[in-house]
Amino acid sequence: MTIHEAREIADAGFQYVAGQPELVSALLAQAGTDVAGLRAMAGRPEFAQFVLDFLLEEDQRVLDFAADAGIKPQRVVMARAVLGGGDPW
Repeated sequence: MTIHEAREIADAGFQYVAGQPELVSALLAQAGTDVAGLRAMAGRPEFAQFVLDFLLEEDQRVLDFAADAGIKPQRVVMARAVLGGGDPW
């Protein structure tokens, strides 16, 4: 998986979260900020990692996102590893 692919998964994850009011609330709470603060965070390179960490925090959350995105849940794990500079396996 390339960094570009990993970022695309993270972007899709953020779009998924944005469409789920209960997930938006949980993401804001985890970030400890409001919508304006989240927008500011979105411009930072580490935001993609934050979104993937949020999705991976709960099994059902990552399963639901993966199903919505039409990808295997393992791709989300791999994307997080790639963006973190780690070995995806």
